[in-house]
Amino acid sequence: MEHKAKSIRPFIGAKNFEISRSFYRDLGFEEKVLFPNMSLFTSGGLGFYLQDGYVKDWIDNLMVFMEVDDVDRFWNELTTLDLPSKYKGVRLTPVKSYDWGRECFVHDPSGVLWHFGEFSR
Repeated sequence: MEHKAKSIRPFIGAKNFEISRSFYRDLGFEEKVLFPNMSLFTSGGLGFYLQDGYVKDWIDNLMVFMEVDDVDRFWNELTTLDLPSKYKGVRLTPVKSYDWGRECFVHDPSGVLWHFGEFSR
């Protein structure tokens, strides 16, 4: 089967929709409001839907990986945003190295775990 895909957009829930919207804008994503309870957040040609819905088991097990061109640059810019002091529950984990590449981690205000990484060349 040939998909000929152009993008993939996961749906992410939010414990507090307004706080999560603000968090993702601060993180550098551009927001397009689609409905009062759903927005599309984009960065370049990538995107995800943030919805005003929260199921603890779903959010507690949700992870998103986003490849970046330079994880060290990304980490340095991320830390200057000081998101943990602005948003309750946000946690940052510094860059770690693995056989496949390197990544850092961000827990959003609802608990979604984001992996921001780059693959070894």
